[in-house]
Amino acid sequence: MKTLSFTKKLAYAAPAFALAVVGIPVYVYIPKFYTDVVGVHISALGIILLIVRLFDAVTDPAIGLISDRLKTPFGRRRPLIAVGSLFTAAAILLLFNPPKMGEDAATLWFMSLIFLLFLFWTVVIVPYESLGPELTFDYDERTTLFSIRDGALIAGTLAAAASPAAVKWLFSIPDTPDGERTTFFVLSVVYTPLILAATLWCVMSFREKAVQLAERTESFVTLIMSSLKNRPFRILLISYTISAIGNNLPATLILYYVEYVLHSPRADLFLLLYFATGILFLPLWVYGSGKVGKKNVWLASMALNTGAFFGVFFLGPGDEFIYGVLVFLSGIGFGATLAIPSAIQADVIDYDELISGERREGLYIGLWSIAKKLAAAFGVGAGLALLGTAGYVPNIRQPESVVMTLRILYAMVPCLCNTAGFLIALSYPLSGGIHREIRQAIERRSQGKSFHDPLAVK
Repeated sequence: MKTLSFTKKLAYAAPAFALAVVGIPVYVYIPKFYTDVVGVHISALGIILLIVRLFDAVTDPAIGLISDRLKTPFGRRRPLIAVGSLFTAAAILLLFNPPKMGEDAATLWFMSLIFLLFLFWTVVIVPYESLGPELTFDYDERTTLFSIRDGALIAGTLAAAASPAAVKWLFSIPDTPDGERTTFFVLSVVYTPLILAATLWCVMSFREKAVQLAERTESFVTLIMSSLKNRPFRILLISYTISAIGNNLPATLILYYVEYVLHSPRADLFLLLYFATGILFLPLWVYGSGKVGKKNVWLASMALNTGAFFGVFFLGPGDEFIYGVLVFLSGIGFGATLAIPSAIQADVIDYDELISGERREGLYIGLWSIAKKLAAAFGVGAGLALLGTAGYVPNIRQPESVVMTLRILYAMVPCLCNTAGFLIALSYPLSGGIHREIRQAIERRSQGKSFHDPLAVK
């Protein structure tokens, strides 16, 4: 099977790097910026972020289905990616630059812009991720492709994590409320053209494969239920969602944990260490997947990521060095927990093609995106709301109730979630050999020959 050139893989990965700015800034920096500088109450902000993720539960599969059925001379996915990126960039520009206003107006501004941002982001990301499984059907080639894409995502996240401190240092911006506003202005000026350039490179680099689109009359709910009959996808989705809840809580709460539990100003440094370690060790996980299979590598990375992080629960003021060691050890498994499930996801979409007779990447990516966003919603929404309930007040030493809440949400809950996800993933049935049988069965069907379902006899 023809493989993709490295340049093509980079072109596909470029939007992942650029769109990472929707991740770290929105989940880590924007909440603290809007609570401590703009003036939105932390509980209200948490509830808004939770609601917007529930809104995504409708828009993600809807955009996925639209991208599956869209008929244009430019393909199904690329027009949505191009148009969505324009509006995503505009929403970021406005969200990062709120005017000075009262609490009610600030809350309304945040609510409106965050809804628009995630709507437009969905219009980009669901078709973009749906494009990936169409680019190659080779089991191992997909691991390489998605490791480059998700490696770019980690690199973009690393750049996004470092950028606030870098901007403050480069422009000598003071650590004041007005200084924070200046920092976010500079970030928006950098991020928006980056998103537009990266998505343009991607859409101009590929021609989508011609797909015969059947006229469908099934309801939205029927289509979703049919996808959940796909047992490998069902196992993958449940395991990944539970684990992602655990992974998103620390991402949301790290700034609060480092400042108020460790009494350290070095949160940015720890973020850089975690993401840099993830990128550094990702090639080893990709190599290992070619030797022992994607499932085994995924399980091993989850075990390492979770086992190392358990000790964070017991840390306190002054434990920066121990925390740094645990962050490094946890970061070793981080890249694989992100990239390997993406490669596995493409394989379960192939299995859907065998049992349904259609290529429905958009539907599956939409459901996958819901899982990621609901996990993030729990991390941001529930995490921040619980901090508010525990008595969090910005910019003061927190009471013991807040400190203990941070310990539990930042360390203990994630470890429990990842353990549950690990146990569920043990039953995932697809291997490299079974996937090759699936592709052969699809080929036989396309030729009008008899075929069988490999999982039905395993």
